[in-house]
Amino acid sequence: MKKKMDLLEITLIGFMIIIGLFTIMAAAYDKTIFKVQLVITAIAVAFGIWRILSARRDSRRFIEYIGGRLGAVKSDALTKFPLPVTVTDEAGEIIWMNSLFRENVMKGEECFGKNVNDIFEDFDIEKTTALGGSEIKCRGGNYSVYSTTSSEIGEKLCALYLIDRTNERKVEKLYNESRPAVLSITLDNLEELFANCKESEKSWIKGEVEKLFEDFVAENKAFLKRNSGSKYVAIVEEKYLRKMEEERFSILDKARKILTSEELPVTLSIGVARGDYSLDKLNDFSLQALEMALGRGGDQAAVKNVNGYEFYGGYAKGVEKRTKVKTRVIGAALCDLIESSSNVLVMGHRFGDLDCIGAAVGMAETVKDMEKDVNIVVNRETCLAKPLIDKIEKAGTLELFISPDEAKEKVNDNTLLIIVDTHIRSLLEAPEIYASCRNIVVIDHHRRMVGSIDNAVIFYHEPYASSASEMVTELIQYFDSRCKIKKSDAEALLAGIMLDTKSFSMRAGVRTFEAAAYLKKMGADTVKVKELFSGSLQSYQHRSKIVSTAEIYRGCAVSFAKSYDDIGIVAPQAADELLNIKGVSASVVMYKTPVGVSFSARSLGGMNVQVIMESLGGGGHQTMAGAQIPEISPQEAKEKLLAAIDDYYEKAAGHADQ
Repeated sequence: MKKKMDLLEITLIGFMIIIGLFTIMAAAYDKTIFKVQLVITAIAVAFGIWRILSARRDSRRFIEYIGGRLGAVKSDALTKFPLPVTVTDEAGEIIWMNSLFRENVMKGEECFGKNVNDIFEDFDIEKTTALGGSEIKCRGGNYSVYSTTSSEIGEKLCALYLIDRTNERKVEKLYNESRPAVLSITLDNLEELFANCKESEKSWIKGEVEKLFEDFVAENKAFLKRNSGSKYVAIVEEKYLRKMEEERFSILDKARKILTSEELPVTLSIGVARGDYSLDKLNDFSLQALEMALGRGGDQAAVKNVNGYEFYGGYAKGVEKRTKVKTRVIGAALCDLIESSSNVLVMGHRFGDLDCIGAAVGMAETVKDMEKDVNIVVNRETCLAKPLIDKIEKAGTLELFISPDEAKEKVNDNTLLIIVDTHIRSLLEAPEIYASCRNIVVIDHHRRMVGSIDNAVIFYHEPYASSASEMVTELIQYFDSRCKIKKSDAEALLAGIMLDTKSFSMRAGVRTFEAAAYLKKMGADTVKVKELFSGSLQSYQHRSKIVSTAEIYRGCAVSFAKSYDDIGIVAPQAADELLNIKGVSASVVMYKTPVGVSFSARSLGGMNVQVIMESLGGGGHQTMAGAQIPEISPQEAKEKLLAAIDDYYEKAAGHADQ
């Protein structure tokens, strides 16, 4: 309205100026016309001024009349508004409220002159102007707040409209806290525990385990059912599951305190599923989580969330499985699968080491004895076991190793892909080969990680084994009788076992020595195997420099290495040597790569380096792990590593206190 009045005034003034100019121009031509025109101009200007003033007065009176009528309506509307309403000034002080605000929100308390920030919790005036308003708390109630602002006589006022959400939030909280979560629980090592126990001791252990679960049910108001002698399923509410997470699943530590006469602890593995799913779906997800926990070595809980898995525990050493029934079944099934395939490709992880290449060679040569076309897919430029490849080729197998590009031409609908020494899709030597094959077999000993291969026909995963070479050595003993590995193949497998066991000093169980004895029987020469570990003088000097620059932090030797040409081989060797230092229970060697910083971690078993490396985005075993962080400086990488070590000890201390 005001804009229109201003436009009218400007137009009239413009016309008066134009008429005045024409009058002045008439004086130069004819005095008589000038006088007549001057009189007319004066009358027109006077009329225009009078009209402008009159229009202003009339419009002001009309606005005042309408404003008075609307003010009464607005005042009445706010007073009788069906929601709590309060009005504040620019400083946030309350200057007016309706009866609903006083009675329902303030519980009858007068609050004129008080600031809304002193009354409302988590109040932000900017958020109240958004489409969804803002959530606040007041006097124990929950409200959604919306606001409008206006200016009266130069003063900015704000009206706040409140919607009571108290009951909704109570129902929402009750729903979130009472949602069911399913736990699949298994005793990891019951058979091993009972192997040398007397009947009285077995009864005592069973009684302690039953008491443990009875206490668990009582503490968490859970429903627990035994599916078999060592497997249980439990249903708990979400609020009790959160309590378990806060306590980092203390039942794992309580179970570990149950010891046999031989000081062997009882260990549990727990798979947990939560979320907005039906009970049958939650049960399926909990079994997947349990499989993940077992695949990581057991003695831990794996919680399946919407965004992936969270792990708790995993600080104890795994217990070796002594039975070979599973191996025999897998061997027979793998034999049948190979027989029905047109050709076989064997592939490991990127930067293949002696264990990866050794297991691949052992499997490939066995498949060749079954008269099947077989090749090993390897990138020679990045492989860390080139001496082993050269040794195998000198032994007469020249066309066994092929590049990923050559392997693409050999893939067909009936190709069998055998993956060894890894189960992670992103770590494969040639992910495109994996994507092209329909029939896949996985043979791996690393602890289970997120992102594993999930479409394998056979997934032979044994985290208690020392190496993939040990697993392959056991498998081929159950193959066709015509499958006899040669001396060079036996040495390749033995080299893989010796690498991952540090020459039988780490992670070497009964089955490890049985596998080594079989390979020795097949002609493996330990001196020839030892030569595969030999390095150049330059590599030895590089390794010595890495060891000499190490620092000890909380029992962990940490060293940052320069980017030597052979750093991929030297770094793990240096990490092994650092374990020989007195007082060192673990070691980590960091080195710069073209894409970031890599970590090579080793441990004597007292510290679980897998947990530390997982916090940095990597993984591995309790005694051997690694990680890589892209686009990070060496100093930042070191700070992250030290923080991960601190976090590990804090969590380990929490377990010790429970």
